[in-house]
Amino acid sequence: MRLSLDLRRDGSQLVRGRGRHATATQPRERDPVVAASETVTLVLGEDSPLPESAADVEDLVYRLRGHVAQLGARTDPGTPALLRAQRLSSYSIPEGYVPSRVYLVRLAEASQELVAYVERSGPGPSSWQSRPHWRKPPVNVLRGAVFALALALLVFAASVPRT
Repeated sequence: MRLSLDLRRDGSQLVRGRGRHATATQPRERDPVVAASETVTLVLGEDSPLPESAADVEDLVYRLRGHVAQLGARTDPGTPALLRAQRLSSYSIPEGYVPSRVYLVRLAEASQELVAYVERSGPGPSSWQSRPHWRKPPVNVLRGAVFALALALLVFAASVPRT
């Protein structure tokens, strides 16, 4: 039995708008907690079978590592659940059928603990929502600044006496 590892694409469906069809231009951003919970359920759920191939295990491990990284940004550094999940994420995938599945289950359990912690405590101070967002300057402003700097250096170099 092959696991379905395809992500749902909510934002790519056709949207009906005033008698015409238009594609959605902005896909909805998924909540990292929900996405991590779905992946953990895919691994630890009672009805979910063990992955058949090493590629399936590798894909699930990479997904869980991505979830740990996303949830780690929303968690206080030094949290035991985060440290355990990061430590397990840093290990390489073991060779062999049983060791790789055991590693996958342990990583899913650590991710589940991290999800529970984030759900309980909410986003920490290091979340992306609380960081200051700097406005990106337009390209022409950057070009103008570089030109002004080059012109100032040229004037300075021309004013230095030659000896």
